[in-house]
Amino acid sequence: MIRMSVLYPMTEGATFDHDYYRDHHVPLCGATWHPERVEIDRGLDGPYVAAVHLFFPTLEAMQGAMAGEGTAGVLADVANYTTINPVLQVSEVA
Repeated sequence: MIRMSVLYPMTEGATFDHDYYRDHHVPLCGATWHPERVEIDRGLDGPYVAAVHLFFPTLEAMQGAMAGEGTAGVLADVANYTTINPVLQVSEVA
């Protein structure tokens, strides 16, 4: 199982609309990339204000999803909810 995590570091002066993220952006990601599972974190304490974790059966499945034409629309939507530059982490779930 592969987990792609998109992490949003707490950044002074930055904005993040959690409602838009939960209600619009993450569903757009799911509809575009078709992960097996999605988890959203709302940071309470620590270095990240939010994160999303998308689970794929294989690395090839994740890479294929990211290469799809809908990815450009997902990336363009980021400006609708945050001014933070996200950090991407791809992991193998042990």
